[in-house]
Amino acid sequence: MGISLGPNQYGKAEVRLVTVRRDGPVHHLRDLTVSTALRGDLAATHLTGDNSAVLTTDAQKNTVYAFAKQQDVGEIEDFALRLGRHFVATQEAITGARITVAEHAWERIPVDGKPHDHAFSRSGGESRTTTVTVHADRAWVVSGVDGLTVLKSGGSEFHSFPRDAYTTLAETDDRILATAVTARWRYDGDPVDVDWAKNHQEIRRTLLQAFATKHSLSLQQTLYTMGEAVLLARPEVAEVRLSLPNKHHFLVDLSPFGLENHNEVFYAADRPYGLIEGTAVRDEAEEPGPAWTDAVL
Repeated sequence: MGISLGPNQYGKAEVRLVTVRRDGPVHHLRDLTVSTALRGDLAATHLTGDNSAVLTTDAQKNTVYAFAKQQDVGEIEDFALRLGRHFVATQEAITGARITVAEHAWERIPVDGKPHDHAFSRSGGESRTTTVTVHADRAWVVSGVDGLTVLKSGGSEFHSFPRDAYTTLAETDDRILATAVTARWRYDGDPVDVDWAKNHQEIRRTLLQAFATKHSLSLQQTLYTMGEAVLLARPEVAEVRLSLPNKHHFLVDLSPFGLENHNEVFYAADRPYGLIEGTAVRDEAEEPGPAWTDAVL
């Protein structure tokens, strides 16, 4: 029976990076989590313990910090591209790199109606994300958002589903629909001169608008509508993948207290929850290559 080494990569996971840029009394805060993964001719370290081609994960971490000092982080997509291209260009054995960045938003604390120069509060659980894959002189960019929590108290139904011996859920034509959106969008081709910040703002706005305005017969229908709306609005996007946990809100039975509950009082359950996932793809889009996976080219 033959055994051989399959696809592999290694790197430094979840490097915490906070930068403060001081422009006089006004400070600008950035809070990132960066993960690196390198690929290439690494068989020797796996098979014989020869580490001559292994750039240490500690060095990868230090590179993240050094790059943040040497040049302003800028947009997270650009920062990830700089890191990925650096590792591929400077390490002879490394043919590919995958860099993932999540940005955690902070807002200035208002004091006397004005934003404070150097005091901040975290903006909920939402994060802006990107994953950049570099191979030789080619790059693939997937950007996104995590933890975008949304709720609509009307305009949502769920009925006409099959019933079996274990079905207890009642049909409804008026329910709360709530979810925490994880969205990823893949840019078509090898994107250059992209206004990453504007794209993120516009795609986020499009997702929110589609969620709010679509009269929903299922969370699946809402998911596809959100992905479709992004593709219709942004021709540079090839594909949108969405993961939507159904944050269930169950009507509380108030009849033991002699009270009627006309869709006014709910119990918000955190688990278990339905998890709805799906993809909207532009028919003529370029093949994704390694954009979505950890597959090694």
